Amino acid sequence: MELPRKEDGIGAIRIVDEVVEIIAAMAASEVEGVAGASGLASDIAHMFNLSKAGAKGKGVKVELNEQEAKVDLYLAVEYGHSLVAVAEKVQMAVKNALEIMTGLLTKEVNVHVQGIIFKQAETKDSAQG
Repeated sequence: MELPRKEDGIGAIRIVDEVVEIIAAMAASEVEGVAGASGLASDIAHMFNLSKAGAKGKGVKVELNEQEAKVDLYLAVEYGHSLVAVAEKVQMAVKNALEIMTGLLTKEVNVHVQGIIFKQAETKDSAQG
């Protein structure tokens, strides 16, 4: 499904669902405490189980209409971080990114924390090398 954005004398601008899903995943990945967030596209795809065929239903789900977006994110949080605080930061980051980048009113950002990731302690060798 494509989202019509603007029509004028030149033509239409359309944003497909997958673009909105990627923006949401990237914004969420940048929040401290979201497990696996490194900012790299491959890590984002892995963290949110996004495939090259599209993200729909695999970690990020969006529903779009002409002016609004509803987003559901399924993620894990790093141990030691407040689940509620991380989820609230994710909500704001996703809302801001979508509204700035697409002009869509973000009606809902639902965060589903599906796990906690424990960081492995660094060994002496890996800390020095």
